[in-house]
Amino acid sequence: MAARWKIVRTDRELEMTRVDERLRALGADVVLLPDGTPEDVLVRELADADLLLMCYAHITRRAIESAPKLRAIVKYGVGIDAIDIAAARERGVPVVNVPTYAEETVAEGAFALLMALAKRFKPIQHAMDRDGWAWPEPRWLASDLAGKTLGLVGVGRIGRSMARMAGAFRMQVLGYDPHATDMPVERCDDLGAMLARCDAVSIHCVLNGDTRHLIGAPELARMKPGAWLVNVSRGEIIDEAALLAALQAGRLGGVGLDVYGREPLARAGHPLSALYDMDRVVLCPHLTFYTREAMQRLEDDTLARCLEALQGRPLTVASRDPRLRAQTAGVRFVD
Repeated sequence: MAARWKIVRTDRELEMTRVDERLRALGADVVLLPDGTPEDVLVRELADADLLLMCYAHITRRAIESAPKLRAIVKYGVGIDAIDIAAARERGVPVVNVPTYAEETVAEGAFALLMALAKRFKPIQHAMDRDGWAWPEPRWLASDLAGKTLGLVGVGRIGRSMARMAGAFRMQVLGYDPHATDMPVERCDDLGAMLARCDAVSIHCVLNGDTRHLIGAPELARMKPGAWLVNVSRGEIIDEAALLAALQAGRLGGVGLDVYGREPLARAGHPLSALYDMDRVVLCPHLTFYTREAMQRLEDDTLARCLEALQGRPLTVASRDPRLRAQTAGVRFVD
């Protein structure tokens, strides 16, 4: 018996078993493609696809134009920078994401990275693994977060959660976000001036044409010597070559990263391979979103959007991203 629909899901390494099984139970042929699938293969699979689910894969104009039956693109995650939104709009293909499933989760991850930097967890753990013990001496001297100033670059859902957590630790919190109409922290309209005041900076803005390399060499130079920098948003928001140079020059007190301009990170052959050997750098493999609770929410919302598309209903757009809010066909907006 022929399948009712064909659904292509990229990035199969991020297991979505409940989603896949539910869609198959509805009569869909679910095609799972791995990370790094060549565009020619994706184009071939999309030629007769009804629905595309993606997370990290780049969805180009060519891929979208190769899919005449496509009803929607569902990003099972938040960031939509890998999708050619303009091409999708031209073809009348709605694009939706899942913006709220991990706002608390990712903020917790960002705060954990900040805590790890302040308390020097990485070098101390290395010493414990190597020597079995570490006595109090200057090289292990950590820092309090209480009384420090945290700057948020982006004060959306995740940034606001981060602000609340920092406030519980009695940190002063500043925020830079040209698109926020109000924010629960001290507003700063000049990014460089804010950076100069901060003991720690955490990045929570979306990646778009305005924010790519928003933190470059001039901004890194404005940061206090010894300041900490955390990024759980998108790697390309930072000029990573400038970041590596600042670390090698000893200007920054520490960096906590969950995202990279080129993923996956690798110990050899990657522009950021040198980070592995730096005690002042804590690395996470793009997993701050990955908790049982967040994955439950992600699968629930992804299934809901898939069912809307397959049943011919408008897709629910809960994101405030203007690129998604500019859609005029096949969607309905909720706050």
